Amino acid sequence: MLSAHRGDAASPELQAWAQKITRGVDPAIIVTVEFEADSKTFIVRLLKEPRVLIFRLSASQVHGEGREAECERTLHRKIKDLWNLI
Repeated sequence: MLSAHRGDAASPELQAWAQKITRGVDPAIIVTVEFEADSKTFIVRLLKEPRVLIFRLSASQVHGEGREAECERTLHRKIKDLWNLI
């Protein structure tokens, strides 16, 4: 479980988690996270210079037991996708 909080209250915790991982890989990446109540998903933005990559994590991924590794793999894959944007 990445956060015990729900909805908007979980966004800062999730953002801190994502920043910790991205800084270990590429300190130039900026991360923002916000919760979208309509779809019950967290919108994650990875920004590096003029490039932006946006993806979503579902509430069940963020709040599910034992899904941290899955979320971390997704984040690492998206960081690589950001690097490959032309």
